[in-house]
Amino acid sequence: MADAAVNDTREARPAGTERPARRVLVAADKFKGSLTAVQVAERVTAGLRRVVPGLEVEALPVADGGDGTVDAAVAAGFERREVRVAGPLGHEVTAAFALRGETAVVEMAEASGLQRLPAGVFAPLTASTYGSGELLRAALDAGARSIVFGVGGSATTDGGAGMLSALGARFLDAEGEPVPPGGGGLAGLAGADLSGLDARLASVDLVLASDVDNPLTGPTGAPAVYGPQKGASPDDVETLDAALAHYARVLEEAIGSRAAELAESAGAGAAGGIGYGALILGARFRPGIEIMLDVLGFAPALERASLVITGEGSLDAQTLHGKAPAGVAAAARAAGREVVAVCGRLALPEEALEKAGIGRAYPLTELEPDVGRCLADAGSLLERVAERIARNHLA
Repeated sequence: MADAAVNDTREARPAGTERPARRVLVAADKFKGSLTAVQVAERVTAGLRRVVPGLEVEALPVADGGDGTVDAAVAAGFERREVRVAGPLGHEVTAAFALRGETAVVEMAEASGLQRLPAGVFAPLTASTYGSGELLRAALDAGARSIVFGVGGSATTDGGAGMLSALGARFLDAEGEPVPPGGGGLAGLAGADLSGLDARLASVDLVLASDVDNPLTGPTGAPAVYGPQKGASPDDVETLDAALAHYARVLEEAIGSRAAELAESAGAGAAGGIGYGALILGARFRPGIEIMLDVLGFAPALERASLVITGEGSLDAQTLHGKAPAGVAAAARAAGREVVAVCGRLALPEEALEKAGIGRAYPLTELEPDVGRCLADAGSLLERVAERIARNHLA
C-alpha cells in the first residue's frame, strides 16, 4: 500500500487540461544468470502496463560490449548471421554476429567466451581466440566496412594471437613451427609475421568496444586482474604475464615500437589481451557502452522518452566504471530525462546512485531477500518491481 501512496505530487491543472502523455524507454542490460536484456525489457513493459494500460514503452536492450552484445544489436534491428568457428578449445561451435548495411557487431564471447567451455572446465593456458578471428573474417566476407568488436567474458588470455592467426598472421617457434594455442604457448614464440593479414582490414573502421581499460601486462594487466576468473592459479598468472610480455617484445621486432606502445594502451588488456590484438590491427578504443548506444540508436529513442529505466543484475561499484546502466544514466541525465534503475541486488549507496544520474534503484531483493529464489523467479519479480515504478513515477 505504501507504494501506491508515495509522493502523489500531481500539480493542480486548469479545468479541461490533461497531463501530457508519458513515454518510457527501457534501456537495461541483462540480469546475468537469469534474464537476457530482451527479457528484462519484456518483463518491465508487462509490469508497467498492468498499472498504466496502453502506456507507450520503447524497448532498447543494451550491452557494454561483453556477452549479450549481438543480441542487443539484433533487438535493435540488425540481422543475425551465424557461422561455424573454432571455440576456445578448438572444437567447432556455432557463433553469431549482427549486420545492418555495412556495419557489423562482432562479440568475441560468441566464439571465445567462458560459456563456450564445458561446465566446470577452465583452460587458462591453452584457450585460444582463433574463433574470434574467424568471426571477424565472416563479417568482412558479409561486406562489413565498419565493425564494432565487443570484447568481454572471455575464456582466453592469449593477447589476441589466436585471432590474428585466423586473420593471416603467423606466430612461429625456434623451429619455424606454429606455437601451440593459448597464452601459455607464447612463451616459446621466436618470430611473428603479420605480412599475411587479411588485406581488407586496412580499409575497415574497426572499433574496440570494452568496459575495461587495462594494459596488456603488469599488476593491472590481463593475467593479473582477470586470469583468476578464468581458472588461472597464481603460477599460471605469472606464466601468462611473462608470456604476453615476451609476445609484445617479439611483435616489436616485427612491426616496430608501436607494438610496445600499444601494449601499454587503454584496452590492450581487455578480454585476456584480445584488445591488444585488435589495437595491432588498427582498432580505435572506445568505451563499450558509449559505442553501443551510438550503434543501437539510443539518442533518438531518448528524445522520445520522458522516463528512462535502465539496470543490470547487480548495481555495484563496477557499474560505475563503464557498465551499461552508468552509460545510459549519464546520457539520459545530460538530456534532462528522469532515470530509475532495476537490478537483482543493490550494493550502491543513494549518493553514488545520484552521482551517476539514477534517481532511484529498485532491487528484486527488496521483494525476495533469498538470492536463490530471486534468481529462479527473476521474471515475475521484475514485473512486480515495474508495477512499483509505474505507481511511483507514472500513475
